[in-house]
Amino acid sequence: MSAADASRDAARAPAAPPAVRRFQVTFDCAEPERLARFWCEVLGYVVPPPPEGFATWEDHRRAQPPGEQDSWFACVDPTGVGPRLYFRRVPEGKAVKNRVHLDVRVGTGLVGGERLAALEAECARLLPLGAVHVQTLYDGRDACIPMLDIEGNEFCID
Repeated sequence: MSAADASRDAARAPAAPPAVRRFQVTFDCAEPERLARFWCEVLGYVVPPPPEGFATWEDHRRAQPPGEQDSWFACVDPTGVGPRLYFRRVPEGKAVKNRVHLDVRVGTGLVGGERLAALEAECARLLPLGAVHVQTLYDGRDACIPMLDIEGNEFCID
């Protein structure tokens, strides 16, 4: 095979798929720590250790300039599987429906009344945390419960 043929064959070979990338989900919000702690309860996430050089998050907060104190917070999946959630304070409030939202998967593999019962139980657990039940969608087989978090961001119990 000539060098030209080899080059042509290499150019036609399919490219290797890209590596799977780790990512975080960022929430613009008014109260980062409060919203992060809400989502810790919803998802079973935890607050990560404070940044290196700080014994506590309060020590870290006090070390920041006044305008940057409480400007962000994060929570992580304790198993390391799910994405990090990052919450950053922004001056403007939420104005329109989210274009992207989280589906909290509690009824995977369940159908009918069993699925609906699992979703309703999770909804009942989240209401005392400040979540708002928007509606229950149920067609006799499948179900979904749209909700709002404590800052009005849409999510679904699915």
